[in-house]
Amino acid sequence: MNRLKTGEAPRPFETHDFTGEKIKLNDYKGKKIHLSFFRDASCPFCNLRLNQLIQNHDKFKNSNIEVITFFASTKDIILKFANGHKAPFPIIPDPDLKIYDLYSLETSFKAKLKTMGKPKKALKAITSEFFNLRSLTTIDIVPAEFMINGNFKVDKAFYGNDFGDHIPLDDILNWNA
Repeated sequence: MNRLKTGEAPRPFETHDFTGEKIKLNDYKGKKIHLSFFRDASCPFCNLRLNQLIQNHDKFKNSNIEVITFFASTKDIILKFANGHKAPFPIIPDPDLKIYDLYSLETSFKAKLKTMGKPKKALKAITSEFFNLRSLTTIDIVPAEFMINGNFKVDKAFYGNDFGDHIPLDDILNWNA
C-alpha cells in the first residue's frame, strides 16, 4: 500500500487500546484527529514524544483535537514501558503491524543511524528517564503522524526521517481545520 497523502481519506481501522477499550477510527468522524505511530514502547524517543503529547493534552482538548497513539508492541510491553505516563488518550498495541502496514510505515536502519547522528537529540533520549537497553534491539520502525480534519480528510501526512522526527507541536496546536 502507498503512503497516505494530504487530501486523502484516512484508512479506517477497528482495534482495542491496551486497556481493552474498543477504538474505531470512524467513531471520530467530525472531529480533528492526531494519529501518532511510534516504534516499540521501550523507545526513549517515542516516550519523550508521548510525554510531550500528554503534557499538552489540555491544549489539544481546548483545540478540539483527539489524540490516538500506536506502539509496535504488545500490551505487556506497553504496560512495562509506557503505562507510567497515564495517557489521557488511547494507546494502541499493534505488535503484528497490521495498522502500521495499513498506513505504510517503514523500517529503516538508516533512520536509526540518522537519529544517532544528531548528538543533541540522541543525548536527550539517552539521558532521559525513558532510556533502556531493550530499545536498541527493537524493530527499526520510523515514526509517522497524521492530522485528520473534521471532514475526515488528511490535512497532513508526516513520515519521519529518524526515530525522533515528528510534526512540530506548535503546528498541531495551531491547526485550523
